[in-house]
Amino acid sequence: HKVRNKKVMIVDMDPQCNATAYMFPYPQIEEIYTKTKKTIYEIVKPLQRGIGFQKGELPILKSPYFEVDVIVGDPDLSLSEDFLSKDWLDGKAGDFRGLQTTLMFRDLLSKLDDYDYVFFDVGPSLGALNRSVLAASDFFIVPMSSDIFSIQALENIAKSLKEWNKQLTRGLEDFKEKEGEPFKIDGEEVSWHIQFAGYVTQQYTAKTVGGKKQPVKAYERIIKKIPTTVKKYLMSLNRADLIAPKIGEITNLHSLVPLSQNSSVPIFALKAEHGVVGAHFNKVKEFEDTLSLISDNLITNLNLLS
Repeated sequence: HKVRNKKVMIVDMDPQCNATAYMFPYPQIEEIYTKTKKTIYEIVKPLQRGIGFQKGELPILKSPYFEVDVIVGDPDLSLSEDFLSKDWLDGKAGDFRGLQTTLMFRDLLSKLDDYDYVFFDVGPSLGALNRSVLAASDFFIVPMSSDIFSIQALENIAKSLKEWNKQLTRGLEDFKEKEGEPFKIDGEEVSWHIQFAGYVTQQYTAKTVGGKKQPVKAYERIIKKIPTTVKKYLMSLNRADLIAPKIGEITNLHSLVPLSQNSSVPIFALKAEHGVVGAHFNKVKEFEDTLSLISDNLITNLNLLS
């Protein structure tokens, strides 16, 4: 955000809270969860209690070294899956309370409209929690590993998004018919409108199975399938064609990852005081260039789809 002078918000929606653990030093994390309790659960709680969208000050914290604003995660989010699933059933039937719950993160986004970018970090699932995030979002990015499971997941993502689109759209139409007016948040009519903004791959490292290293060709076969599988399943979700759906590749960073995690400092900002030595300084610069390219490509795709 500092390099491009943009105002950025990170919302940690993963009950495992990996983004939160990464962006805050441990003493601050301990204070968040034992004293202040300012987490994403403050957005969910009022709806769970049946009193509507969250009011008052949002639980926003500043990450000291990443220098972005964050709404931190909460392990209790996993407890909200059942309640979200039930209200989704009501919402797709045009019920006000069900739609309100389903679209709680659309309400959150309307309150964060002074940010240039709001990123939701979600766990790897197609559960009710992530469905609510996707129902609120404009775009999604897919991180791809070099394995058969990631390839298969693309079809599941596309099927789920298309089905949820149909169900939510039907619910919004039923609401409009019953109430004589559209369902609105912050004065704006709501619709399902998420689009696929691109994918990022990771450089593979050969795995050892049964004492033997997997042949590199096995990975290369999978990597070659990614572009055609993305085109087949995800590009059809968009209103415009992406010229370059692959926005970048994350290189193997080896020991820089634990150094970054232990210091709660971005990899591209690591210095000697954090334990970087010798050739690792080149890796730090290389990663900064990688992120810069990914940012450029993402912005190009967002402009194309907007």
